[in-house]
Order: sequence, then structure tokens, then C-alpha cells
Amino acid sequence: MAAVLPSTTREIQLAELPGGLPGPEHFTITQKPVPLPGPGQVVVRNRYFLVFPGLRTLIGGQVDGVPLPRIHPGDSLFGPAVGEVVAAAPDGPLRPGDIVTHLLGWREHALVAVADCASPGEILPDPVAHLSSGSAAYGALTRLAEIRPGDTVFVTGAAGAVGTLAGPVARLLGAERVIGSTRSQDKAERLRAELGYDAVVVPGPRSLDEQLASAAPDGIDVLLDTVGGEQLTAAVRAARRGARFALVGALSGQLSPRGDGGSASAEIDTFRLVTQGVSLHGYSGQDHPGVAEEWAKRFGNWLRSGEITFPHVLIPGMDQAPRALQELFEGRHFGTVVVELPPT
Repeated sequence: MAAVLPSTTREIQLAELPGGLPGPEHFTITQKPVPLPGPGQVVVRNRYFLVFPGLRTLIGGQVDGVPLPRIHPGDSLFGPAVGEVVAAAPDGPLRPGDIVTHLLGWREHALVAVADCASPGEILPDPVAHLSSGSAAYGALTRLAEIRPGDTVFVTGAAGAVGTLAGPVARLLGAERVIGSTRSQDKAERLRAELGYDAVVVPGPRSLDEQLASAAPDGIDVLLDTVGGEQLTAAVRAARRGARFALVGALSGQLSPRGDGGSASAEIDTFRLVTQGVSLHGYSGQDHPGVAEEWAKRFGNWLRSGEITFPHVLIPGMDQAPRALQELFEGRHFGTVVVELPPT
């Protein structure tokens, strides 16, 4: 057992169901006793946890096909986290001081089954990098889209957690031209200047069709789509023959103030899919169990060599976490959004 544990800890709970996008007023921070571990369990003091748009879907209750439970009023939020074991049952494989990843974020201390913890070791140079969403981008680009040398790749939602890694990864895998989309000109400039995107389209006065035609006059070979909606519609019209589309997200639905975050409708020209021989697949990590480990090894090597960076913002403290979720929905941040908890 660890020498000293605090008597209480804090968790963020859903206080009431929102009528649209959840805001800070829909959450509460509650005080609870710190649990003691039983056989096969550990207590983890979280250091970082991920702020991610999928919480909107879980709160909205649309969990068909999603390997995570619905969040009801009174439930604590959850999600990927990195922390340090501070208490463990005797004779278990994990000991106090071990760093682990797990899915019980949004709390200061978590009682976690050993089977639900992973020990990442030093495969990545920075523990917070274990909260990247790059595995989805890497898996979609290697298993579904299968990037080929010379490809033109279009990444929707390029300034988000997936997109800020998808563009650089596509380039490392052999893409010749990488195009992104984002909601602001400031982010578009950062994508070009910091991440090497060749062109960025921004929904606005100029139609997406016109902007894509200018950015990719010969069409696109690969789509990595995190948004859906009108951006997917435009991408189909810009597809070259034999284009490969990989869908990894549906932000147009999750970030909409309407609905429940469980739907992202798009009008697709199926005639063009047929005549251009376009393949369109949804990516799920469950279907590709070896991707996460493969990604971690390549990500670690790329980070150490400087071939890639991990764009992220650290939000300090539990008290700021509900607002960080609202800011994520509003598109205020660039890259992955992570809450950092103090070390003591």
C-alpha cells in the first residue's frame, strides 16, 4: 500500500441533461472518499485526462455501436487518462509509482481494475502523448486508405486532435500533397506554417467545391474524414477515380447545437461513387487490434527524431475541465485538449 492517501477526492459528474451542447452549468464537481483497492485493483492518481467530443454522444444517449456506456445525470464522466498508481493490492503486478493509462479520467483518483490498466513504459517520450488520437488517423491511413506515393490527401477537421496528426502522418506515409479543412483562418495558417499542410479550405463565402478545386485541381486520392456533413459531400465531388475514403469521426453532428450528437447526415452523390470507383469505409479501432501498439512505436520514433510533433493544449486543474469541454465544442483550441492535474 502507498504510505499516505488523501481521505477524499473529486470527480466531475453530469448534473442534468442539456438541451443542446453541454456547458459548464450541466456539470458538478463532487467530493468522494478515496477508495481502497481490493484484489485485482489499484488506485491511480490521475495526472492527465483527455477532453474529447465523443462525450456529447455519450451524454446524448446515442450509444448504438459505441463500445462505451451512456452517461446519465449523477454519473461521473470518464475517458482516457494517464496517472500514477498510489495504492495496490498485495502481490499484484502493479506497484505504487507505476505509470498507467486507463479510461477513468475526469476524477483526481480512480479505482481501476488491473486488467483495465496499461503500462506504457517509455515507448513515448512524454506521458501526455499517450492521450493522442493519432492511432485512429494512422489506422485509417494504413488499413483503409492505404496511402500510396504521390497521393493527394484531404483531411477534414484538420486542426482537431485527429487532424493535427493525420496530415503529418499522411506525409510520412508518402502523400505528395496534403489539404486540410478547419473553421478559422488563424488555424488554417497554423496548419500550413506548423504542420506542413499544402492548402487549407475554410467554410465561408467561397464554396467548398470551389476551394477544393483550387487546392486539388486534379482531385483527391484519399479522404480522412473527421467531420462528415457538407465536407464529406464536397469531398465526394472532388474524388479522383479509385479514391479511398476513410471516415473516423462525425464532428458535424457532435458539435451541432441541434440533435443529440449521435447523427451526422450528409448528402452523397452515389452515382459518382460508382462511376469513379470510390471506396468508403468507417474506421473502428476495435476492428484493427494491432494498430494501437504499431502506432505507439512509430509515433515514439517520429517524436524522438523530430519528424512529427504532438500539438496539444494543457488546461490546468479540475475546476477548468467543464469549460475546457465547452471550448472544445466552440473550436477554440488547436490539437488535442488535455486537463492537467497537479502532481500533489
